[in-house]
Formats: sequence, structure tokens, C-alpha cells
Amino acid sequence: MGKKIRVLVAKPGLDGHDRGALVISQALRDHGMEVIYTGLRQSPLQIAQAAIQEDVDVIGLSSLSGAHKTLFPKVIEELEKRNASDIPVVGGGVIPSEDIPYLLEKGVKKIFTSGSSTDLLANYIQELIDPKTEPITPPKKVAHIGIAVESIDHSIPFYTDSLGLPLEAVEEVESEGVKVAFIKIGETRFELLEPLNEESPIRKFLNKNGEGIHHVALEVDDIQSRIEYLKTSGIQLINDKAKPGAHNSKVAFIHPKAAGRVLFELCEYPEEGGEA
Repeated sequence: MGKKIRVLVAKPGLDGHDRGALVISQALRDHGMEVIYTGLRQSPLQIAQAAIQEDVDVIGLSSLSGAHKTLFPKVIEELEKRNASDIPVVGGGVIPSEDIPYLLEKGVKKIFTSGSSTDLLANYIQELIDPKTEPITPPKKVAHIGIAVESIDHSIPFYTDSLGLPLEAVEEVESEGVKVAFIKIGETRFELLEPLNEESPIRKFLNKNGEGIHHVALEVDDIQSRIEYLKTSGIQLINDKAKPGAHNSKVAFIHPKAAGRVLFELCEYPEEGGEA
């Protein structure tokens, strides 16, 4: 076994609540890491000094007080003063989304908001300090927006005649019990989905919700590696393995519970020609 990753968990400033920091500390220990928790009300200087003295691999800062825009950058400044800027800093807590770009610009490696899983945090630290695989790249683009319809033939005229968009192809996907029509718009597509039978997931969707947006599809590379990454990050999936989709693609769905009730599809297309 290799050397354990050492993590310093710290609460900078006057924040008097550390339940979250204690939960994170225990979760990281459960993932096999050594955790040094500095306790409440630590100054940026104290945190930087402790990180150097303890020879840690990464610093995790937690803030609930709203002072993160001041305190997190100060910790990084104190590390730089002591020639320890090679120690990466990640942050978490109650941090508004609009503050995240600022903190990243100031040198924080990544921000984990209150909705992030501890598995995701642990996996990120593991890959940051001891990468074993190539990093997972972001999705390439929105491959298409899936729209459930009762009849493709009745729906197509709106897109092709009223909007003037070109119809690319119509095909059946037997594994899903659907007939699909792809309508190109810029670099992406609308995918109209018509059920072929009563057992089709689209039939069930239409019975419950009526016609409308069914899912958003993201184009990715190496879909199976991405599935495994999401699984180890604690993200709930509908498909543990990729399955055949339209246009000779491989597809898998992320459970809506993981994404604010939005159904996301992952799509990997053949290299020769992609979606075209």
C-alpha cells in the first residue's frame, strides 16, 4: 500500500459551527485518508502553519459564516509567503454559486457546495493527489434535447415548416420501444420520441406528463469510464452499463434524483462520423 493521503480540515474565521467539518473529516477517514482537524476559529496564518508542520497533501476549508471570499484567499496568500503554494486548497460549506468563480480565480482548486456528496469530495482529492487514470473530461456539448410526442408525423411540421429546421433522420430504437426523429438546429438537435408500444418508457412518460421535454442528452467520450466515475462519486444512475441508442450510439441515463429532477442521457457516438 502507498502512503496515505494527509488532509488538513480547517474552519477559518469566527464560524462557531463545525458539524459539517466533522462529518467530512470522518468521511475522508472512511476513505482511508489521514485527517488533521484544526478546530474552530482558526486564522489563515494558523491554518497555513499547521498545514506545513503536519506535511499535509491538501487543505480542506469549511465556511458557514459568509466570509469565504476573504478568508479562503488569505489562506492561499499565507501558503505562498511560506513557499508552500504547492499544497492545494479546496473549499466547501454555505457558498453561493456566484462566489465560486471568484474563489477559483484566487487559487482555490475546487468548491464543494452543501449538496455535494462526500464520496465525490474523496474521489476528487484522491485523483488530485494520486491520479491513477486520465481525468474525466467535461461533456463535449448538448447532443440533443429529447421531446416526447404522441405522433412524430403530426409534430414534425412545426419544426420543419414553422421553424424551418431540417429533418435529418427517422429511425426506430427497438431496445427502448421508440421511434425517433432528429431535427438539426445549429450544432445540436431536437429528438422527437414516439412510443412504439405500451411498455415503452416514453408511453409511460406521456401517460403521466403529456407531451413535452423528456431529457437532455450530453455527448461524452468513453461512456463506460464516465459511468464508473459517476458511480464511485455516489451519483444515482438508471443504467450501470451503456446500451445501444440511435445513430449507432452508446447511451446511459442518470437518475433524475441526482440532477434536480432533470433526466440526463449520456451519449457516445462512433468516432467515424459522430452524429452526422
